[in-house]
Amino acid sequence: MNTRLIAARALSRVLQDGQSLTAALENALQPVESGKDRAFIQALCYGVCRYYHRLDFILGELMDKPIKDLEVKALTLAGLYQLNYMRVKPHAVVSETVLAARKKPWAKALINALLRRYLREQNSLEQKADTVQSAAVSHPDWLVRQIEQDWPQQAQKILLENNRQPPMALRVNLARISRDQYLQQLSVQGMVAAAVSFCPSAIILEKPVAVDLLPGFAEGLVSVQDIAAQLAAWLLAVEPGHRVLDVCAAPGGKTAHILEYQPQLKELVAVDIDESRMQRVSENLGRLGLPATLMVGDAANPQDWWDGHLFDRILLDAPCSAMGVIRRHPDIKLLRRAEDIKPLQALQLNILHAVWPLLAPGGIMLYATCSILKQENEQQIDAFLVEHPDAVELPADAAWGFARSHGRQIMAGESAMDGFYYARLAKSIVQAVDDADCYDVSTENGRIILTPVRIQQANASSRRNAISGLMPVLPLTVGLYRHRPESVSLVF
Repeated sequence: MNTRLIAARALSRVLQDGQSLTAALENALQPVESGKDRAFIQALCYGVCRYYHRLDFILGELMDKPIKDLEVKALTLAGLYQLNYMRVKPHAVVSETVLAARKKPWAKALINALLRRYLREQNSLEQKADTVQSAAVSHPDWLVRQIEQDWPQQAQKILLENNRQPPMALRVNLARISRDQYLQQLSVQGMVAAAVSFCPSAIILEKPVAVDLLPGFAEGLVSVQDIAAQLAAWLLAVEPGHRVLDVCAAPGGKTAHILEYQPQLKELVAVDIDESRMQRVSENLGRLGLPATLMVGDAANPQDWWDGHLFDRILLDAPCSAMGVIRRHPDIKLLRRAEDIKPLQALQLNILHAVWPLLAPGGIMLYATCSILKQENEQQIDAFLVEHPDAVELPADAAWGFARSHGRQIMAGESAMDGFYYARLAKSIVQAVDDADCYDVSTENGRIILTPVRIQQANASSRRNAISGLMPVLPLTVGLYRHRPESVSLVF
């Protein structure tokens, strides 16, 4: 069994077939029993994807014409990656990579020549790569331009963070064990970890470990989940007796966290369009011993699966470009195209419009993406609010991310988190009074109540389209909403 050949075949499925690296590795690793070999194959595949644009540029400099056989190309890229980024002796890299091509004699000679030439010219080749933007930052040109357009001041840091390996974050099942108790269990096992101050369920491990080594993992005491993804349950602020909808729910990490956060829900309905991915939701909930109603259905067409009963809370973890999780899924840089974004925007807005009627008056919808692109985030919420005067934005005052025109954005690497976006939208309960200037804000059983109030004057400069909220619960600051035909805004 040649580990480099297995890695090259997995990479060729990404390059040739457009398969995700996760899926390609799942198939490739099935016959590999050694944990050490599995780890090496994974490191090689993730590394090549992470630095693909730089490695491909260097390969192009070494070649007069491109390698048509993608398996051989992937093998060569894997050799270049090892020579520059892994602690493997150069002679071992060359000999083992050549050996992996033993069934293709022409490829053996080619790979040997390319890798040896790279070793001779490494400094000049690397310097040349630094002069070409896509190679220097190892991102496709279109994505570099998009990031620079959206975030000109932060672009270089974003690109740098995207190429770093992410930490391993854990979510403690607080319904079963306290975070301090679980940290003690990790300490007993010799695992160094730290609590995350702004997320009560989150722990960061100093070094990643296999999940089966985590104490209590099989028993449901802990799950692997990025810190940013864990914020969803706290922002949704579900209460006992609530009926909750989780659309686009797979693979079910947020679904499970909502149930851990509030074990006394009336019902949680999880919906996803992909039947195989819904099986993963079932498996995750089964390990944790959590009950939910699981449905395979299209979030954009709820009439096909909705029973007609309204929900108190809705989590919409929208399909997106996943530009905030590139460090965790570096194959995104190879598979995503600029022309993918507009169809995703249309789908996101369609789902927003489709599920909004399923929310009860006074209920809250949390819109989430793992993207940093404004088109998928604040611009979507802006377009939605224009069309829905019964929607009120409820941004959170938080110790993470930064406020945008709508919602709150997290950048990859901030406090060890992935890139994420959240926006909270409440469906108002308004007693219609034509000559009411404003509405008093109060809450009742977790719902937002707006009561008509007449005032003579209000300072326009003090208006804000927001209600303050703090985690992990959702206290709402009482204020006044100024009524206008097309929207509602808060006046302090």
